[in-house]
Amino acid sequence: MADRRVVKRIADAADIAPEDTVIEVGPGRGALTDELAKRASRLIAVEVDPTLAVSLTEKHHGDANVTVIEGDVLEMTAEDILNRGDGGLPYVVVGNLPYFIGSAIVRKFLQAPIKPERLIVMLQSEVAERIAAAPGKMSYLSVEMQVMAETKLLFRIPAKAFKPPPKVQSAVVRLDVRDSPDVEVDDMAAYLRVVAAGFAAPRKRLRNSLAVGLRIKGPDAAAILTDAGVDGDQRPQMLTLENWRDVYFAARRGERTDE
Repeated sequence: MADRRVVKRIADAADIAPEDTVIEVGPGRGALTDELAKRASRLIAVEVDPTLAVSLTEKHHGDANVTVIEGDVLEMTAEDILNRGDGGLPYVVVGNLPYFIGSAIVRKFLQAPIKPERLIVMLQSEVAERIAAAPGKMSYLSVEMQVMAETKLLFRIPAKAFKPPPKVQSAVVRLDVRDSPDVEVDDMAAYLRVVAAGFAAPRKRLRNSLAVGLRIKGPDAAAILTDAGVDGDQRPQMLTLENWRDVYFAARRGERTDE
């Protein structure tokens, strides 16, 4: 984990309220756990490594507000975690996420039937930047995350803040979960499939990338974009969430026309 100043900044960013249950993902040796335990009325730490989980349990055996769960967070539901840790709603997710599954963990909580109020997580800097990107630098991950949460990259963490220093840069991002998706569509999964299709060849112009992703002819993709009022000459990363909504509905209209 990073040095003490970084740990405190992450805990501060969580804005923990008295009524919040905090789920910490990937506590490791517990540097952040120690800080969160001082602030949370109920802290549930989920650690996949059995040895670290035992050590953390022993370290906090006298803290009535801390529960350590050994297990893979991707294999547990949010409800299961809260029940096993004697937690309740509302809840907040905080953690230094494993880089190779960080976005999968965030996605799991955003898609959970019982969603957190917010997530404050450390990720590989490149992933954090994509999650919080603005139009012009958007990616599929940007749209997927921002349609469900308001995202903000809080700060970057230099490698020298860790011992030993990692080979990649880190950053902390905050996601405030929306009460409802930021775009009104009749099928969110289908909407995201259209977005994924649009980013199938992100270095190409949008009409070409969409044609590749939807497996349709270029003129058909161009017709969808014209119907949506979206310039097909631009790159996919330029579109807003609302642009993708318009493309989604135009694609649906095109499907009905073909029937």
